[in-house]
Amino acid sequence: MPTYIPLGAARTVTGSRHLIEHGGVRILVDCGLYQERDLLDRNWSELPVPASSIHAVVMTHAHIDHSGWLPVLVRDGFRGKVYATAPTCDIIPILLMDSARLQEEDAETKNRRHAREGRTPSRGAVVPLYDEGDVERAVRRLEPVEFGKRTRVVDGPEPVHATWLPAGHILGAALVLIEIGGKRIVLSGDLGRPHRPLLPDPAVPPACDLLIVESTYGDRVHDTDHDIPGQLADAIGGAIRDGGKVLMPTFAVERAQEVLWFLEDLRHAGRIPILPVYLDSPMAVKLVGLFDRHAAVLDSETHALHDAGRSPFRFPGLRLCASREDSKAINGVRGPAVIISGSGMCNGGRIKHHLNQWIDDPASVLLFTGYQAAGTLGRQIVDGAQRVRLLGGEREVRIRVRQLQGMSAHADRTEALAWIRSQPVLPGKIAVIHGGARVAPAFADELQRTLGVPAHAPEYRERVEI
Repeated sequence: MPTYIPLGAARTVTGSRHLIEHGGVRILVDCGLYQERDLLDRNWSELPVPASSIHAVVMTHAHIDHSGWLPVLVRDGFRGKVYATAPTCDIIPILLMDSARLQEEDAETKNRRHAREGRTPSRGAVVPLYDEGDVERAVRRLEPVEFGKRTRVVDGPEPVHATWLPAGHILGAALVLIEIGGKRIVLSGDLGRPHRPLLPDPAVPPACDLLIVESTYGDRVHDTDHDIPGQLADAIGGAIRDGGKVLMPTFAVERAQEVLWFLEDLRHAGRIPILPVYLDSPMAVKLVGLFDRHAAVLDSETHALHDAGRSPFRFPGLRLCASREDSKAINGVRGPAVIISGSGMCNGGRIKHHLNQWIDDPASVLLFTGYQAAGTLGRQIVDGAQRVRLLGGEREVRIRVRQLQGMSAHADRTEALAWIRSQPVLPGKIAVIHGGARVAPAFADELQRTLGVPAHAPEYRERVEI
């Protein structure tokens, strides 16, 4: 009988690693980094099974909490293939290289500080979890697959098959059906929301014996009354009236491209004038190219734009800034402009330099497009800080601060429940993952009460029989 063992994202949100075993065959679904501060040590721990004993890795999508541990797995001895949709295979190298660079820079910074302070840590010099060479070896394991195509991922007398279906979360994101030992297992990955403009709605989940579903927002319901285009038009209109800038801290993967979709639509409808729009993020610019390359998997609304000769990634006034020189030149721009830049929480990246330029300008608007985690510069500003530390100095916050509501890329409690109910036959049992220590069990209880299906939020490394 197949078993499922969560090696991550079990009553936690990040560190997605899901081991499925049967008859000596081991499949790992996702291979992500832990990002919660109190769980970072797990990134340095070996798996409970040898990496060399895993026959294949099946990816749901490219976000670093789902893909960021692949270089470690390969370095530790994994020699199989990493199966993922073609867009995911293109995005993973970009994110992993960025992850490696950040880790190398962080290690270098800490070692310099230790040397300056004249102390040697008990563990010796700080080393990165992995480097760019490890990434290069890992991405050579990637094997692209098609959406909807049943694919053999393990050969043998009892082959294992996987099928990827759209999840609507980011470009290439999929829910995955695993067929092993006569059982069917569906993993939601990160489940997106219906009725978004760039990506198709999450597919109806196939019938299965075990459904493994995320619960990131299993304790809340998104407010669906938010008028995203209206909020954008209002913020831009105010900046134009006062002669200021609109600074938009934005995540490079998906969020930046979705913001461009709305801006193009507003411009086409005449709700905002033609004005400079700077996408100032090397990673976001690379992702724009991948959206064009994989246009076939985008939503019908975006296909309709292309059919009409329009593109959310090419419209009057849009400038894609990949180089540092392009970024620095923005500081000299006079008059109203929109500047979309990372990072999304203002804790790094080029947005900090633009904030440094305009944070004390009351004519400008700082428009946040996503969640601001505790401890980040973005959270301090959203919480109303009058002064913040920025690029080594104290700065007064005079820029107008607003939040763009309604942009979440995760299904909420109601949307996830409706998605499960859309199955042709309800699953035999449900495992709830990707939720906090209280959220995941509470969502499991609700599913069991509402659907009458055994539902449980498994603990880290707990064995679940299928």
